[in-house]
Amino acid sequence: MKVTRVYSDENGDSQFEDVDIELFNNGEIGQLSENIDVKSLQFRKVSPDYDYDFHHAPQRQYIVLLDGGVEITTSLGETRQFQTGEILLMEDTTGKGHKTKNLERRERTSIFIHLK
Repeated sequence: MKVTRVYSDENGDSQFEDVDIELFNNGEIGQLSENIDVKSLQFRKVSPDYDYDFHHAPQRQYIVLLDGGVEITTSLGETRQFQTGEILLMEDTTGKGHKTKNLERRERTSIFIHLK
């Protein structure tokens, strides 16, 4: 399963990394990953005009995009767009941070899964 990681490198610049979460065959119930310890889960909705300048992730967390896409720009200027259903692993809790904005002028909903 593909996840996009956003992290801070040794210079404090935010970077993208494509990560594959390995899934294992569990018979009739499908394929599952190893368990991941989490601290809490939070639902989020942002306004249609959401456009947030450079900031850090408040903690290590997965973000699951439920409805609506987002554009993320790293401190080095690389921009990627993510759509409904995609998963992000946000780990740039220090450094120069990243920018985010809605792809469309409508509310966007997501789930934050805070990691231990």
